[in-house]
Amino acid sequence: MTIRTMTMDDYDDLYALWKSIRGFGIRSVDDSREGIGRFLRRNPTTSVVAEYDGRLVGSILCGHDGRTGYFYHVCVHRDYRMHGIGKSMAHFCMEALRREQINKVSLIAFTQNKVGNTFWQDLGWSDREDVNYYDFSLNDENVTIFNPEN
Repeated sequence: MTIRTMTMDDYDDLYALWKSIRGFGIRSVDDSREGIGRFLRRNPTTSVVAEYDGRLVGSILCGHDGRTGYFYHVCVHRDYRMHGIGKSMAHFCMEALRREQINKVSLIAFTQNKVGNTFWQDLGWSDREDVNYYDFSLNDENVTIFNPEN
């Protein structure tokens, strides 16, 4: 298995991975080739992919605002879970953030994502109950479409 920095050359395989994951939400604008390109230009060293035998099997979009790091679209292909890939990718991203002097990292896991929530809790991440998370859409065309659960 190889864990390495994500590049735009990964986009087609990355998008195919996202489409293969049940319940995964893909945004029409932010997750387009152009949207991911913007994200990677702003965060060129912090996002990660996992490859196994030349196949892209995991990813984390990771960026920061100068104060806090953020994980987005953390995923591992169903056939490759429970082998430490997610943990290795998270560690890779956290080390990349430390090199950029970022001291805290946050993520959002949907409440119905039992696998994801269990994963983060098992790694020692804290579930914050002292904050509310708010969204305000600036682009009504940037809709999230969730992959079917079945």
